Amino acid sequence: MTQPVIESIVPSAGVEGGEVIINCRDFVFSTYDEARVLFSGAETRPVSASSSRVIAPVPSDLLIENGNAYITLEVSGAVSEAVPFILGHKLAENLHPVANPAYDRDNGAIYTTLSGTRGQKVPVSVYKLTPDGESEPFQNDIINPSGLAFSPGGEMFITSRYDGTVYRVTPFKEAEDFAHNLGIATGLAFDSEGRMFVGDRSGTIYLVNEIGEGTPFATLEPSMAAYHLAFGPDGYLYVTGPTLSSFDSVMRISPDGEVSRFFSGLGRPQGLAFDRKGNAYIAASRRGHRGIFKVTPDAEAEMAVAGMGIVGLCFDDQGNMIVATNREIFRVHLGIEGYWPF
Repeated sequence: MTQPVIESIVPSAGVEGGEVIINCRDFVFSTYDEARVLFSGAETRPVSASSSRVIAPVPSDLLIENGNAYITLEVSGAVSEAVPFILGHKLAENLHPVANPAYDRDNGAIYTTLSGTRGQKVPVSVYKLTPDGESEPFQNDIINPSGLAFSPGGEMFITSRYDGTVYRVTPFKEAEDFAHNLGIATGLAFDSEGRMFVGDRSGTIYLVNEIGEGTPFATLEPSMAAYHLAFGPDGYLYVTGPTLSSFDSVMRISPDGEVSRFFSGLGRPQGLAFDRKGNAYIAASRRGHRGIFKVTPDAEAEMAVAGMGIVGLCFDDQGNMIVATNREIFRVHLGIEGYWPF
């Protein structure tokens, strides 16, 4: 029996449930049940398979050390050589993030939401994930928390898509009103000067001053779900807002409020973040595949992390990408230096 050969894996990282494309040769089988795909010895059933291309999901509850897995193909006792794969480590589950998680550079903690359905007040709406892996309640006053962001001074701010308010969280974990009347407030970001920007998914990006007064900064096409905001190293504000189209665009807004199109061709683009080289990482679908896509400053795209239901991401200070699905938080060690405007 000829030994199958794995020629490439796209992408080379993923979280459980994400579909990985395995380009191969000599993977010859007479019945579908003979086509075996294994992640560090754990078998997963292919979504599709041929002698040259296999698509297989990352298995659930795969326990490995340091996120270093490997993929092999097996048919009739012939096994391919193992190819490395970076597996995301699950940090928390049973959540409801709707945007990027937030990383606190002062203490290494990660914050995320249990946002709930519109108007639903849940017992705990914001959770804190400590560096040692503990999940603890952090906030319970805000209904439908959406965007999370830290100011240059280290204060946490949270948008509510329920009441159009931006809340500031005090050192005592109390949520106090900061800005009002911002529509369906979702995305939240600070620029290098510490200015706050808030995305109203009905079509407006607001610039909010230091006393909580919001003024329209730019106008975009409305989104069916949310606006997601992130600043790139070029000083521009980048915005995604999923619509019913499978061919949405990532928009770019200059410091003067001029809107242009940065990249088109993503389905339901959601949370995004940048590395220090100016590459954007965007949660979306593209050409039938779902996950996080890396888009270079020249608008060239490739899949970076496979995953289903991803709504947001951020980077920590250890080269990890923190990935939020609509229920879980994962840490994926990619060795990427994230970009912070301040």
